[in-house]
Amino acid sequence: MRAAPTILHLDMDAFYASVEQASKPSLRGKAVIVGGLGPRGVVATASYEARRFGVHSAMPMGQARRLCPNGAYLIPRFSLYRQVSDVVMAMLRELSPLVEPLSLDEAFVDLEAGGVAFDSRSARETGERLRADIRAATGLSGSVGLAGSKMLAKVASEEAKPAGLLLIEPGTERELLAPMSVRTLPGVGPATGEHLRRAGITTVGELAEAGEDELVRMVGRSAGAGLYRMALGLDDRPVVAERDAKSVSVEDTFDVDLHDRVRIRGEVQRLADRCVQRLRGSGHSGRTIVLKVRRYDFSTLTRSETLRGPTDDPAVVREAVARLLEGVDTTGGVRLLGVGVSGLADYTQEDLFAQSLAAEPDGADGSDGADGTDGADGTDRTDGAGGEAVAAGAAEAVAEEAQEAQEAQEAAGPPGEQEPAPERRWTAGSDVRHAVYGPGWVQGSGVGRVTVRFEQPGSEPGRVRTFRVDDPELEPSDPLPLVGDGPDPEDTPTP
Repeated sequence: MRAAPTILHLDMDAFYASVEQASKPSLRGKAVIVGGLGPRGVVATASYEARRFGVHSAMPMGQARRLCPNGAYLIPRFSLYRQVSDVVMAMLRELSPLVEPLSLDEAFVDLEAGGVAFDSRSARETGERLRADIRAATGLSGSVGLAGSKMLAKVASEEAKPAGLLLIEPGTERELLAPMSVRTLPGVGPATGEHLRRAGITTVGELAEAGEDELVRMVGRSAGAGLYRMALGLDDRPVVAERDAKSVSVEDTFDVDLHDRVRIRGEVQRLADRCVQRLRGSGHSGRTIVLKVRRYDFSTLTRSETLRGPTDDPAVVREAVARLLEGVDTTGGVRLLGVGVSGLADYTQEDLFAQSLAAEPDGADGSDGADGTDGADGTDRTDGAGGEAVAAGAAEAVAEEAQEAQEAQEAAGPPGEQEPAPERRWTAGSDVRHAVYGPGWVQGSGVGRVTVRFEQPGSEPGRVRTFRVDDPELEPSDPLPLVGDGPDPEDTPTP
């Protein structure tokens, strides 16, 4: 714990949905839900307008549609979100060399390490200036928490939402935390919260009053001691600028269970290639190949194979997962497939052919059971960012997988057909450009027609027009930046 509130936690407000509202003027002030749009899609982010209907992150999309039938349901546009995130993270790194990102829209900053704050006054000024700078650069709002520890800074930013700033003065921690729910504390999920509730503990103050010995008896030594320290507001974790990844994985949840063994093998091979792309993108190679299969009854099987040395060769990974798949019973259908690589290194084994032949399956004992390392949400993620980062990014990762799967299926078209060409598909929320009307976005499509609203960041709400799905003047487009560097309105055709 520090004597001054010089640890800052920034959390952008309803980030994905806010980006969509900023880039689509007609959606400002309206309920916006971003996520996978298929039958098994989940909500990545909901705007505050949608949250009033009870919609929240990680909720099944079907349930969200029932709660908020008139909301705008959009696919996530991660290329744009990353662009905006890069702008925000660059601003944080100007404040301090110690910036610890937790996700695209969330990070800790050590203000003292950057020499920009040493007491409450300077910390508050820095936080307010940061919020104003983010608004000017992106048009978006962020909530800021300032405290003497990471845990308290995160609690403060949550209490400051939306678009606020809360500074917790040293010495006031226990008074502030006492009336809050135990679920406020990091690591206290639904199961632990319910266990504590049955014991008559619902607030952080009651947690502190219970004492360490009682908490250890209830939830175990490690968890009990940690809960007691958090209830007292104690947290000595430093802000860490770099995190070492432990594994890289990709997963797909299918709208309809797969039964065809040939199709399953093909999907596993495709996932292996995508996993290697991410592995190379992170600058790593890996030694252990992991296959994950979730069957029709939600039972989850994992198989792994450890190579003699690390690799980033797609052929080696494909061969490994093919061998692993041979030992998995897919009778009855498969709803999710995943491929991962762990045991990461920053170099590659040269003798790839030899290591492939010498590989020995770790899962040769045929043990089944629930996956103890991956959540039941079907996430696609790079691990190693800690529990906070995984929890914060789970829904976003699910939505990214849903988008990638949908795009891959659309690009592939109907299997085994060459003629006629597959009908062009347009997904709600995707960017387009028309030769006559300029940039816009897809509101919906069906029955051979696509509806497009022509508008762009900073413009007035635009006009809606409908076209044939194969209109040669309508093409997919890259997202436009939210602020600055966009096309000159005078150069854009008027709808």
